[in-house]
Amino acid sequence: MKNNQDQLEALQDIRQMMKQSSRFLSLSGFSGVMAGVYALTGAYFGNSLIQEYKANHVYDGYTSTYMAMLFKCTLICTAILVASIATALLLSKRRANKKGYNLFDHTAIRMIINMAIPLGAGGVFCLALIVKGETALEFVAPSMLIFYGLSLINGSKYTLNDIRYLGLLEVILGLVSCFYLNHGILFWALGFGVLHIVYGSIMWFKYERGSNA
Repeated sequence: MKNNQDQLEALQDIRQMMKQSSRFLSLSGFSGVMAGVYALTGAYFGNSLIQEYKANHVYDGYTSTYMAMLFKCTLICTAILVASIATALLLSKRRANKKGYNLFDHTAIRMIINMAIPLGAGGVFCLALIVKGETALEFVAPSMLIFYGLSLINGSKYTLNDIRYLGLLEVILGLVSCFYLNHGILFWALGFGVLHIVYGSIMWFKYERGSNA
C-alpha cells in the first residue's frame, strides 16, 4: 500500500515538473486587474480629449490641432502599455520567486515571441490606419482589440489555458466593434479595461488565493 502511495506521489511530482517546464505559470492575476484599471483611466482621459476636439473643431485633415490630439492620445496609450508591462513584470517576478520558478525561462521567451508577432503586425496596421485619415482612424480601436486577442491566443499554448478564452473574447469584441465605429472608445474600454479586471480577478481566485502568491 505504501509503495503504491509513493509511486502515485512520484508520478504527481513528474507531472508537475513537466507542466512547469512547458508552461509559463508565473503570471499574476492581480497584474491583469491593474492593467484593466490603467486602461479604464486612460479611456476616460482619451475620450475627454476626443470629445473636446469634436466639440470645438471640424476635421479638416492633419491640422496642428488634430495632430496634437492624436499625439496626446498616443501618449496615453503608451503610458498604459508601459505601466501594464511594468506591473506585470513586478508582480509576476514576485510570484515566480515565491514559487521557485525562473521568470524568464525558455518557455516564457517562446511565449513572448509568439505574442509579439501578432502584436507587432497589429501595431504597424494601426499606424497605417492613422496615416490614412479620419475614416480609417475609426478602425484603430477594433484593430487593437483583434490583434491583441490574436496575440493572447497565439501565446496561450505556453501559459495558462485561460488566456485563450480572454483572447477569444477580445477578438469577438473587436469584430463587434467594427459595426459600431462611433463607439470605439467604449469597446476599447470594455476590452482592455473591464475584461482585464474580470480575467485578473478570476485568475487570482482560481490560482493565487490562499497560495501566498
